[in-house]
Amino acid sequence: MDRTLIQELLEVVEQAAIASARLTGLGQKDEADAAAVEAMRQRMSSIQMQGRIVIGEGERDEAPMLYIGEEVGSGTGPGVDFAVDPCEGTNLCANAQDGSMAVLAASDRGGLFNAPDFYMKKLAVPPAAKGKVDIRKSATENIKILSDCLGIAISDLVIVVMDRARHKGLISEIRGLGARVKPISDGDVQAAIACGFAGTGTHCLMGIGAAPEGVISAAALRCLGAHFQGQLVYDPAVAMTSEWADYTKEGNIARLNEMGIIDIDKVYEAEELASGANVAFAGSGITNGLLFKGVQFERDCTRTSSLVISSLDKSARFTDTIHIKDNAQSIMLR
Repeated sequence: MDRTLIQELLEVVEQAAIASARLTGLGQKDEADAAAVEAMRQRMSSIQMQGRIVIGEGERDEAPMLYIGEEVGSGTGPGVDFAVDPCEGTNLCANAQDGSMAVLAASDRGGLFNAPDFYMKKLAVPPAAKGKVDIRKSATENIKILSDCLGIAISDLVIVVMDRARHKGLISEIRGLGARVKPISDGDVQAAIACGFAGTGTHCLMGIGAAPEGVISAAALRCLGAHFQGQLVYDPAVAMTSEWADYTKEGNIARLNEMGIIDIDKVYEAEELASGANVAFAGSGITNGLLFKGVQFERDCTRTSSLVISSLDKSARFTDTIHIKDNAQSIMLR
């Protein structure tokens, strides 16, 4: 990868966000997802690279997707692996709720963990607590460590947790300690990455979410020098989701083994989930969120709010782009 490619990745997520945002609030989550997928695929096709999708959208469902193993790009140039979620938070987009975005992670070939379509226990915290918290510790232990590392009272810490039945005990434990819980309905990538920046009002992400999104989060947090750990979840009794109603623990273990994952309880560090020498993250807001404003449609222009994080130059660039329409008469500054 090089810096020119990083700029083009910004345009990939911008185009996906714009396409999906046109359906915001219409209750059409599949259509919004499909629009983002096609826009992302089309923009990727013009990039001079030998791209490959290693993490696409749910391999088990029938959602529109950039499929695993799909080749993208011109077919010439550097080899790049991608983890993509063209419309992360499809329900959020469909219902015009905060937190939906177009997102991807990129790396040199072989640099992204080929996460199966499983669930993952996750822990994300700021750089100051990197390597000091541990996903194998209790929430109580980690929150106390985080408080010490950040110099913030436990009562002022905000912990983001997906609002799911499986997290009932976790939420009770966090609140019992005196910390604050910020529940989210969907879209934990943006919440995880927000933990890597000071001033976002969130200090930690805990709990179980989708494994592919865990890899994307890990790529961004690795570039920021922040902490991310993930551990695959294979027991339906732990995941507590209707999507696994017909699955068994034994069947899921067998599937992981078939994929070459033998140490099924391994805790993965960010540097293992995104191990490439060069790693980048790109995201663009579809709706408003912790890091982005959503797409704004004006008469003569469209405005996007995006973020690109790169290990190449150790940078995080927040970009506010005005996409000017032909024959524009009025271009909104604010």
